[in-house]
Amino acid sequence: MIRKMDFGKTGMKVTQLGYGALEVRGVASEDPRARMPSEEHAGRILNAVLDSGINFIDTAWCYGRSEEMMGKFISKRRKEYFLAAKTGHGHCSAGKYASYKKQDLIDCFDESLRNLKTDYVDFLQLHNPTAEDVQMEGAIEQMQKFKQQGKARFIGASSVIPHLDKHLATGAWQGFQLPYSALEPEHHDMLTKLSKAGCGTVIRGGVAKGEPESKAALEARRFSVGGKRWDIFEQTKLDELRGEGESRTAFLLRFTMSHPHVHTTIVGTQNPDHLKENVAAAEKGPLPKKTYDEAKKRLANIGLKHGG
Repeated sequence: MIRKMDFGKTGMKVTQLGYGALEVRGVASEDPRARMPSEEHAGRILNAVLDSGINFIDTAWCYGRSEEMMGKFISKRRKEYFLAAKTGHGHCSAGKYASYKKQDLIDCFDESLRNLKTDYVDFLQLHNPTAEDVQMEGAIEQMQKFKQQGKARFIGASSVIPHLDKHLATGAWQGFQLPYSALEPEHHDMLTKLSKAGCGTVIRGGVAKGEPESKAALEARRFSVGGKRWDIFEQTKLDELRGEGESRTAFLLRFTMSHPHVHTTIVGTQNPDHLKENVAAAEKGPLPKKTYDEAKKRLANIGLKHGG
C-alpha cells in the first residue's frame, strides 16, 4: 500500500505517489508533443492509476487534451481521487488565458471544469506566478472567491524560489507545487518551511524526468538538463546504493519520498509497466536511513546539499 500523508492542514490524506496527467495530453498522430497511441490508451492508464491506489492527480488547462481525457475516462470515479488543477498561465505560453487577470482566471477555470466534467477541484493552483503578478492582478482575491463558491476546496500556487517566500507571506494559500529531487535539491529547506507553516506540498520533477530508455537516448540528452542530471548520478556513484533490481528512477522516487515534508510527488507516465514500477517503489516507502544519509553525503560532496 502506498503511504498517505496529511496535505498540510487541509484534512486531505494524499498518497505520497501522485500522478502527473501531462502524459495524457493527446494522441501522437495529432500532437507532436504527445506519445499516446490512442485515446483508449489514455483511458487504460488513467484507470490503472486509480486501480493502483494513487489518489492524487495533477493536471492543467494548458496540458493539451489532458483535462478532456480525464473527463472522458475517469470523471465517473471522481470520488476516488483528489484533483489538482491550475488556472492563470501568464508565464506558460498558454495562449488565450495567458494572464492572471480576473476574467482570464474565471474563463480558464470554467473551461477546465467543463473539460474535467466536475463542478469542483480539490486543489486549485495559480500556474507559476511571481509574487508581483498576484498582487497587481487581484488574483488572490479571485482564487479566494473560487473557494467561497465551492469550486475549489483549497487554493495554492505552483512556483519556485525566490517567489515562494513572498507567496507564503500572504497567508492566502493552503498548498504549493515546487520542484525537488536528489539531483535538484535547491528547494529542500523550502519544503520544510512550507510544511511547518501548515501548507501541503506537491513535488514535480521528483524522479528527475525519468531515465532515458537507451544509451542512444542518453547521449542525445547529454548536453540537456536531463542529460546533466544523469551525469551527476554517475559522478556520485549512486548506483552503488540502489537495491537489488531497483532502477535509478525508483531510487530517486524513494529518495524524494524520504524528505519528511514531501506530501505527494507527481510522476507522469503513459507506460503501464513504468506505472507499476513507480507504484512498487512507492509501496517500499522511503529509503533506509543509512542509505538516505549516504546518498545525501555523496551529493553534498559535489555541492548538491540537501538542507543547511
